[in-house]
Amino acid sequence: MFTGIIEELGRVERIDDNGDSVRLSVRGPLAVEGVHHGDSISVSGVCLTVVDSTESSFTADVMKQTLTMSTIGSLVAGSPVNLERAARVGDRLGGHIVQGHVDGTATLLEVHPGDAWRRLRFSLPDDLAPLLVDKGSVTLEGVSLTVSDISEAGAADGWFEVSLIPETLAATTLGVLQVGDRVNVETDVIARHVRRMLRIDEAATAALDASPVATVDL
Repeated sequence: MFTGIIEELGRVERIDDNGDSVRLSVRGPLAVEGVHHGDSISVSGVCLTVVDSTESSFTADVMKQTLTMSTIGSLVAGSPVNLERAARVGDRLGGHIVQGHVDGTATLLEVHPGDAWRRLRFSLPDDLAPLLVDKGSVTLEGVSLTVSDISEAGAADGWFEVSLIPETLAATTLGVLQVGDRVNVETDVIARHVRRMLRIDEAATAALDASPVATVDL
């Protein structure tokens, strides 16, 4: 479990292709402080398990599904990544509850600079649209953010926006994004549970409506 408050900007040192998976080595001196084999570290929003570590870096295996669902598959040696160690019980929850389970990716459509901040507009995939709401929480590249604006429900070309303060721009990879770049998206876990319950309820209702109605001859 994470909070979406990035601790360190790391850098990919090496990627070894193993066919249906890759072994990823990342430099992050702060991220490996006190780390042990089997611990979790969020790499740009993706929860990875440490299989080896040194004083300044760690290694993790990334499976095919993760490579398909996230931007991890497009990383190369030298790529910057956002790093956060798993939250400890008793820590302050500075962001929101983040699992490190990416729902998909979104593409940066527009960048609107302000005097000391920046507003970013991203595409909104149809399957994620029900899970985002104005002023709700969203995680992009592992960063806990608030949705500052969103397209109308049912819009043909859905989008959502986030507004970034100078600290976020300087301390994370979001500050160097260019139009056309993809980012990992994790929606709020509560929204996911609500959607699941609604689908189950809809399925049960549909099954009930489809059941034959018993008749009694008088």
